[in-house]
Amino acid sequence: MPNLKSGAMNAVHCFDDWNENYSLMNNPLDTRQLRAFVMLAKTASFTLAAKELNLSQSAVSHSMKALETDVGCRLLDRMGKKVLLTQAGEQLLHHAEKIMQEMSITRASLEQLGKWGKGRLRIGTSATACQYILPAVLREFKESFPQYAISIEPGDALECEEALRNNRIDVALALEPEKEEQFAFHPLFTDELLFLVSPLHPWAAAKSISRSEIPKQSYVLYNKKSQTFRMVEKYFRHEGMVLNTVIELGSMEAIKELVKLGLGVGILAPWIAPREIEEGSLVALPLGKKKLKRNWGVFHWRRHRLSLAEETFVGLCRSATEGLSRH
Repeated sequence: MPNLKSGAMNAVHCFDDWNENYSLMNNPLDTRQLRAFVMLAKTASFTLAAKELNLSQSAVSHSMKALETDVGCRLLDRMGKKVLLTQAGEQLLHHAEKIMQEMSITRASLEQLGKWGKGRLRIGTSATACQYILPAVLREFKESFPQYAISIEPGDALECEEALRNNRIDVALALEPEKEEQFAFHPLFTDELLFLVSPLHPWAAAKSISRSEIPKQSYVLYNKKSQTFRMVEKYFRHEGMVLNTVIELGSMEAIKELVKLGLGVGILAPWIAPREIEEGSLVALPLGKKKLKRNWGVFHWRRHRLSLAEETFVGLCRSATEGLSRH
């Protein structure tokens, strides 16, 4: 039979060894001791190092003894009044100087962030908002915060939600998230999706649409993975219809051009094509008696308190989209 007592003791010893190694790996060096060590290496004198650090010579000496105990090896050789580094001390100095340099850079970066008008704004936004809304907003934002670093991550509403969860963005300008209570949503405007057709399309001449004709058409729609596509699909499913022939594109401009050429029917919000509708190169018609509306806004983590810059961004988005609901 196996010796259970011996096995248990071995397991305990293994655990103790692992625990000791884990503690060593996760026990960071004291930065004050490192700073004193680097100064001592530069001056080669306890007296000069103590003077530079505004400490007593005794304090520096005790600090070095504590550091040597912590790392488990001798770092310094005392040759009279002069101090020399051992091989271990030279290796520690190589790393310590890098650590102190990184700490200085970090402190400087944080001080810059603390100054007025400096910081970053990471925005997630749909391709549509990126093209039609964001340019005017960012132009105004840069006037108020010229030294802010701005980054933009394009993506559909779902991709913006994922980017927020992974801390890749601070705010998202997109369609309202579906049943996401952890996000705070600041509404901007509501739009309505309509059929857009070429002026040569039979629907344009008749200015009316027969329900039976809707499933027979070819459609040019935006990205199948988008929230808008899912909304369109759900709308017609409730109406008892399936849009069979679909050309999928990731660009609103491309969709408009194909619709103008008569290659299909588009389903877009009129604010995306105001010029084309006004000049008559596209004709807008309602989807049916029931309207398909979307809510646009800015959202972020509910627990995240907006900074002044982020509040300004929301306000500028509101100003820039003021008239879009009327389209």
